[in-house]
Amino acid sequence: MGTDSTQNNVDNLNNVIHEDCRHFRNKKKAYLKAKIEELETNSKIKILGTCIRASMTLRRVTILGLI
Repeated sequence: MGTDSTQNNVDNLNNVIHEDCRHFRNKKKAYLKAKIEELETNSKIKILGTCIRASMTLRRVTILGLI
């Protein structure tokens, strides 16, 4: 009876470890996905700002008749 009980405890511990690993792996994936989306959004905002500034500069130059 002692061996079966010990084996059950080992099996239960292995199951808990496996479930915990899966849980934290999924949390890490979700965090990384959100972080990547945030960085992509920030990058798009920066690129858009650069385009707007370039467009405004081009308008100023055009208005001044430099081109």
